[in-house]
Amino acid sequence: MLYPLARSLLFGLDPETAHQLTLRALEQGAQCGLIQPGKPVATRPRSVMGLNFCNPLGIAAGLDKNAVCLNGLGSLGVSFVEVGTVTPRPQPGNPRPRVFRLPEVEGLINRLGFNNDGVAALVERVRHRTWTGILGINLGKNFDTPLNLATEDYLAGLRQVAPYADYITINISSPNTQNLRQLQGEEALRPLLQALHQERLRHTDRMGRSLPIAIKIAPDLEAAALRTLADILVSEQMDAVIATNTTLERSAVCHLPRGSESGGLSGAPLHSRALDVVTILAQHLNGAIPIIGVGGITGVSQARAMLDAGASLIQLYTGLIYHGPQLITRILKDDANR
Repeated sequence: MLYPLARSLLFGLDPETAHQLTLRALEQGAQCGLIQPGKPVATRPRSVMGLNFCNPLGIAAGLDKNAVCLNGLGSLGVSFVEVGTVTPRPQPGNPRPRVFRLPEVEGLINRLGFNNDGVAALVERVRHRTWTGILGINLGKNFDTPLNLATEDYLAGLRQVAPYADYITINISSPNTQNLRQLQGEEALRPLLQALHQERLRHTDRMGRSLPIAIKIAPDLEAAALRTLADILVSEQMDAVIATNTTLERSAVCHLPRGSESGGLSGAPLHSRALDVVTILAQHLNGAIPIIGVGGITGVSQARAMLDAGASLIQLYTGLIYHGPQLITRILKDDANR
């Protein structure tokens, strides 16, 4: 009930500043005992990627890039939290301002550019977490790493996070790192996935447990390219596909004051396309690997549509900015009653 008031105050601040303040307050609340981390809310348990999720709802990567609010986010009732995107070396990202609200349509444009503290700092934080839900760690490449050396960045990240992650996501679809989306093409993608799979096997042998890998893809791929990509993920033994990242499409927002800012668009304007991608993948994969649906889930109806389209799990980001923790409560209540 308090979030509408908090939002009015936060929306008076620069979006990135408001984001950082919110994460800090949420984590401090959890650490001080004002918010109890507790267990995730159980609705309808499911097994995905060999992991047991007590409900289908998680936090998408990007909301907590540096794992500074892992316990706080985990206290909201979700079954999993994905942190990152994190790169091998710290990097500042693109110049500010680089985040823009589109409140008229519950959208957000960002051109952050993988700003993060580096993988070593993230690992140090997740080592000390008290929240016991499922943790995903999202990996990217540094902006100055040439594309032909990107595999080495992903492998370096995997080696460091493997002991602490329940699953790993490979981000090859951010529009804010130059040429990164070229890694979605078969010529670059197949050798990348082969190298990741071999490295993963070395760690699973040593750790004595599985280490699922999910691949996060763009919403701007044509249907034929989506099917080809899906076939590659299956043949190279990936464990899930996350659909989708942010979009470069602007037709729904170009008339708005900030609608033409460069970067990736998320929130309600993305939902239709993200849902289409999930539908295409579900029909083509036919259960070969699971789909994690993300993009424009701003209410119960969007969450239900993603699950009905074939997503095994769903994630939130921009919807939380506009609707707060009550969005999680509403979605989980609906899932429990289905």
